[in-house]
Amino acid sequence: MAAPRRDTRGIVDAPELFARVRFRRHEPAEPLRPYLEHYWLIDWDLTEPYASHVVPHPSVNIVFQRYAGQEPFSEVSGIGLGLFTQKLEGRGRVCGIQFRPGGFRPFAPERPLTSLTGERIPLGAVFPSPEGAARAAVDAVLTPDDEHARVAALDAFLLDRGPAPDPQADLAMALVDRIRRDRAIRRVADFARAEGMSVRALQRLFSAYVGVGPKWIILRYRIHEALERAETSHEVDWAGLAADLGYADQAHLVRDFTATVGVPPTAYTGGASRP
Repeated sequence: MAAPRRDTRGIVDAPELFARVRFRRHEPAEPLRPYLEHYWLIDWDLTEPYASHVVPHPSVNIVFQRYAGQEPFSEVSGIGLGLFTQKLEGRGRVCGIQFRPGGFRPFAPERPLTSLTGERIPLGAVFPSPEGAARAAVDAVLTPDDEHARVAALDAFLLDRGPAPDPQADLAMALVDRIRRDRAIRRVADFARAEGMSVRALQRLFSAYVGVGPKWIILRYRIHEALERAETSHEVDWAGLAADLGYADQAHLVRDFTATVGVPPTAYTGGASRP
C-alpha cells in the first residue's frame, strides 16, 4: 500500500489551517494497512480561537481528543454528510484513525455502517471494554509527546480488536477506490454493470460496508477535486472543470459546491467569504 496521502482534499482553506496547527499523517502497522488510509495527528497552541472546516471523506474515523478545559475523550465518527466544523482554542491535541471506505466493518462486524453515518458515538459504545480500559486507551494515545509513541498506541489499540477477514469488505474497499481514482465513473447504473452487479446489490453492499450510497460517493469525490482545484488556483476554469467531473453544466457544479462548502466557488477562490 502507498504511503499516506500528501494532498489536502477535503480541508477547507488548508494553508490557514496549517499555519495554526501541526498536522501530520502516519502509516499504520503493516497488518492494518489494507483497512486504513492513515493516522492523522494535530497539535495546537493558539492565542486566539480558530474554527477549522472539513468536507469529510466517505470514511469512518476513530478520534482521540483533548481540548482546553475538557476531559480527554474518544469517539467513533461516522461519515459526515455535511461540512464539519471544529472550534480550536488554547492548547489541544487530536489523534485520529481514518479508515478506508469499507475498512471499518472488519473491526466491528456486527454493525452495519449506516448506523454510524452522521453520528459521533463514544468509543466504548462501539467497542465495549472492561471498566477503565477506554480511559487507559485515551491516555496511551494522547499523553506521549513523542508522536511515534502515539502511533504505536494507535496500532496496539486496533491490533487488539481485529480485523476479521471479510471478502465483502475487501470488495467494498476496491469499488470505492475505483470511484476515487476514475473520474470517468459518473453513473451508478453504468458502474454496477461494469462490475457485474445489479444496482440494488451495489447499493446494499455500500449501505452495509461503507455507510453511504455509490451516488453520494461519486458526488463527494467530485467536490473534493473541485475544492482542491480552488485551493491551488485563483483562475479556475469552472465550466471546463464541470465538464471534466461529469456535470451537465457549470451551474450544477456551482450548486453542489455551494451546498457542501457553504460559499460559491468564485467566492471561495477570492477568499473573502470562506466559512
